[in-house]
Amino acid sequence: MKKTITFLLAIVAFCQSFHAQEPTLPRGLSEAEQSWLVQGAFGFNPPPPFGITDPPALPVRAMAEWEELQALVVVWRSYKDILAGIINAAKQECKVVVACSNIQTCKTELTSYGVDWSQNVDFIQASSNSFWVRDYGGQPCYLNDVDSLAWVDWIYNRPRPLDDVMPELFGQYFNMPVYTTTVAPNDLVNTGGNFMTDGIGRAFASKLVLDENDSTNTWGQSNHSEAEVGEIMDAYLGIDPYIKMTILPYDGIHHIDMHMKLLDEVTLLVGEYPSGIADGPQIEANLQYVLSNFTSSYGTPFKVIRVPMPPDKNNLYPHQGGNYRTYANAVFVNKTIIVPTYKEQYDTTGLRIWRESMPGYNIVGVDCDAMIFLGGAVHCITKEVGVTDPLAISHRRLDDITDVNPPAYEVKATIRHRSGITSASVFYKTDPGATYQELPMALVSPVENLWTAAIPQQPGGSTVYYYIHATANSGKQIARPMPAPEGYFRFKINVSTGTTDLAKENTRLGDVFPNPAGAITCIPVFSADNSTATLELSDCLGRRLETIFSGTLPAGESKYFFHADRLQSGVYVVSLRTAKGIFSQKVLVKNN
Repeated sequence: MKKTITFLLAIVAFCQSFHAQEPTLPRGLSEAEQSWLVQGAFGFNPPPPFGITDPPALPVRAMAEWEELQALVVVWRSYKDILAGIINAAKQECKVVVACSNIQTCKTELTSYGVDWSQNVDFIQASSNSFWVRDYGGQPCYLNDVDSLAWVDWIYNRPRPLDDVMPELFGQYFNMPVYTTTVAPNDLVNTGGNFMTDGIGRAFASKLVLDENDSTNTWGQSNHSEAEVGEIMDAYLGIDPYIKMTILPYDGIHHIDMHMKLLDEVTLLVGEYPSGIADGPQIEANLQYVLSNFTSSYGTPFKVIRVPMPPDKNNLYPHQGGNYRTYANAVFVNKTIIVPTYKEQYDTTGLRIWRESMPGYNIVGVDCDAMIFLGGAVHCITKEVGVTDPLAISHRRLDDITDVNPPAYEVKATIRHRSGITSASVFYKTDPGATYQELPMALVSPVENLWTAAIPQQPGGSTVYYYIHATANSGKQIARPMPAPEGYFRFKINVSTGTTDLAKENTRLGDVFPNPAGAITCIPVFSADNSTATLELSDCLGRRLETIFSGTLPAGESKYFFHADRLQSGVYVVSLRTAKGIFSQKVLVKNN
C-alpha cells in the first residue's frame, strides 16, 4: 500500500508540474521531461504492472489497420479543433470513444466545434498527460487468428504515468484482455507510431525499438538484443519477420508513421522529398534495403506508391529547421481514410494520390498544420479498436499482366471467421460503368482457409476491376476492399511491347545514396548483361575495407548496401570492377 500511495503522489506531482509548465506536451520529450530524464526523478520505472504479463497462450495475430473497426479512440486534451474534425469523420463509420478528464465539459466543447456527440460518440472519464494515444494506447490483436480481440501494451517511452496506464482503462471499457510487456524477461519499450503490420505476421519499425531496449536505454529494466526483441514481438503479437530500418537524421521522433504506411499486404505508401534533400536520401536507401532483402508475406515484391513530403508554411524542409509535414500519417476508419492536410497548394496532390491509390474510400482531409511542429498528425492522436467478431480476408492483389496474356487470372484469398465460411465470390468487370459479374470461389485448402476463383481472359489493353465478398456461417458478410463495390482492386493487361534491349544499357555505377552517408547506404549498379564483377569499398588511400559483392551481376539494375555507421567520418571510394573497366565513386561518411 505504501508503494502504491508513493506512486500516486508521484503522479499528482507530475501532473501539477505538467499543467504549470507544459499545456501541450510534444510527441517527443518536453524540456521539463528532458531534465527529469537527466536527474532521474522518475527513474523511468514504469507504473506497477497491470494486465496479463505473460504472453498469450493461444497463437496471436496483430491486426492490420485496414481491418474492420468497432471504434476509434481519441484523448480530448489538445488541439481540439483537429480532434473534432477527426471525430466528425470517424463517427460516420464506427463509434468514437473519447477519453477526457471531465465528460460534461468535453460534451460542451464538442458541441461548440459542431460535433453531434449524441450519435456514435461515447466517453471515458480519465486523466491523461498527453493526447498521443497512438504511442501509448496499445496494439489490437486477435487470439487464435480471428477468435477473440485482445490488446498488447508496451512500456511507454515517456515519463507520463497517466498515459502509460491508459490501455488498462481501454481494456475495461471494451471488455478485452490486456497483455503487457512490463515484466522481465519480456519487458519491452515501444510506441504505436513506430509499428506497422500487414495483419498476417510481418511488421515494420525503425531501429528506435532496438535503441530503446538495449543496454544503454534509460526507460526501465529492458536490456535486449535484436533477437530477443524479435522473440518478444513474436510471442505477444505473432510478428516474424520484424523488419527494422535505419532511423532518419531529421525526424526527431524516429517513428515510421511519419513517412511510411502499409495500404494493404503488399503496398507501401512512402513519403518522398525533392531529390537529395532532408530525409529523402535515407528514406530511399531504407526503402531499397527493404525491397532488396524482404518480400511481402506472399513471397512477392512490395509495391511502392510515392507521396510528396511538402515544405512547411515558411517553405522550409526539416534539414532547414522546417516542420515535418507528411501525408503518410493517416488513419483507416472502415470505409473512410482520414488524412492530415496543411496547405491547398500541396494538399491537392497528396489527397489525389490517396484517392487514386484507394478507390472507393472516403478520403477526408483534416488540417493539422497547427500541430505538426509537435511531431505528429492524425495517426498519432488516434487508436483503432477492431471488432470482436472479425471476418478477415487476406489477399495479394493481382499484378499487371505484361507480354503474355494467360487464359485466366487466378484470385486467391485466405478467408477466416470463427464460425467458418459459407461462401465467397469474386466480382469483376472491365467497363467502369458496367455491372460486376460474379464468380463463386472454391475452398481449395481447408487447413489454410484458402479460396480461389479464376477471372477469364480479357482483351489486351483492358483494365480489370474486382473485389472479394465473403459470408460466414454466422451470417456475417464483408468485402475486400471494404468499400466495394465502389471500391475495388485493379490490374491492367498490357499489350506486349517486346523485350528490352539490355545491351543499350551501359554497365555503370548509379549515384550512391544517401551521400553524405551515416547509416545503411545503397549502391545502384547497372549491367548490360550477366557479367562477372566485384564491388569494393576502400578508404581514401585506396586500401580495401570491404568486398560488398563478388560474383555475376544480373542484367539490368541491382542494388547493394554497406553500413556507413560502422566507419569513421571521412571520404571513401566505392569501386565496381568488371571486364569492361573500373567504375568508381566517392562517398562522404559523416558520423557523430
